[in-house]
Amino acid sequence: MSASAIFVLDLKGKVLICRNYKGDVDMSEIDRFMHLLMQHEEEGLLCPVMSHGNVHFMWIKHSNLYLVATTNKNSNASLVYAFLYKLVEVFTEYFKELEEESIQDNFVVVYELLDELMDFGFPQTTDSKILQEYITQEGAKLEVAKSKVPTTVTNAVSWRSEGIKYKKNEVFIDVIESINVLVNANGSVMSSDIVGSIKLKTMLSGMPELRLGLNDRVLFGLTGRDKGKTVMMEDVKFHQCVRLSRFESDRTISFIPPDGESELMSYRINTHVKPLIWIESIIEKFSHSRVEIMVKAKGQFKKQSVANNVEVRVPVPSDADSPKFKTSTGNAKYVPEKNLVVWTIKSFPGGKEFLMRAHFGLPSVENEEMESKPPITVKFEIPYFTVSGIQVRYMKIIEKSGYQALPWVRYITQSGDYQLRTNV
Repeated sequence: MSASAIFVLDLKGKVLICRNYKGDVDMSEIDRFMHLLMQHEEEGLLCPVMSHGNVHFMWIKHSNLYLVATTNKNSNASLVYAFLYKLVEVFTEYFKELEEESIQDNFVVVYELLDELMDFGFPQTTDSKILQEYITQEGAKLEVAKSKVPTTVTNAVSWRSEGIKYKKNEVFIDVIESINVLVNANGSVMSSDIVGSIKLKTMLSGMPELRLGLNDRVLFGLTGRDKGKTVMMEDVKFHQCVRLSRFESDRTISFIPPDGESELMSYRINTHVKPLIWIESIIEKFSHSRVEIMVKAKGQFKKQSVANNVEVRVPVPSDADSPKFKTSTGNAKYVPEKNLVVWTIKSFPGGKEFLMRAHFGLPSVENEEMESKPPITVKFEIPYFTVSGIQVRYMKIIEKSGYQALPWVRYITQSGDYQLRTNV
């Protein structure tokens, strides 16, 4: 990893704040960063890593700031970028909005954070909840905090403090799946997959150990059980609290959870997904006069399920005007700045069909430029339902005091990148 220094610059390239961690790169090298950036922009060769001599600049832009790491070694670039994005996350947790003013108004806190987040170019404590225990925004508390570092920083469990107490011990588990679908103009599904995540809201006293059981196909294969529906998960990523060695040996998800909200894991399921909301569209363009649009939406999921806050976004020509709509349910509105008709349906039961007709006028003088043909996109959310069939089989909560705790599970399916191409 070893980043030599971290800089926060404004849009003109002026250094707002910086921290030199190793002293092996001249701090004046940052003066070349803006010149290099503008040079690359002019040549159309903008690159996330730029070099001058043996000094490398790795940078990201956030709001009206540039965050830059410098190094003269062959550092692990992906790790440096992960740290820069973590830096943005921590600053945003502290200041709500990360921009030039929030850096200028909080110099002392920013310096303290830069000291704790990295040491000699290597990331240290990057969990904002732990940092907030001893780096606070009240000046008086800062003085007290310096004398006492919480044990969490030196603990094996750096993401959870000791001595947490709740009157009622509960853990809420959200299984959220996003569906990515691309359908061509002929109605064939060209690509589809499911991206899922399991999120926790933990309100448990002490240092509990949790064990989560899923209907994981690999686990069922290892134990010789193959009853009911199982799921083959790919690209599984875990929060740092999960014991990876245990998962690799017997597929048990065992962990001491962070307090409050966190993402326990994410996964991908590469499978053929039938579009849950099927869209048929007929778009007729009569040159110099009008455009007629007919869109039919059908819920292709179980009748007992209901999709909430459905939005069907239909592209229209940029020179269209005088919109008129007719819908069998919901309401349609024209969004001229985005050249879209947005058809909103608050509640869409499975197996139902709805219709929307739109009529637009066109100018008598045609636009000679060829317009792009953006796809129809759909947004929705279906509670109490997962496409993959993933299930939380059990959640065991073990704590030395032996208290009883309640696990609550909720399933949600939502649209991800959900596109249907049109002929027109």
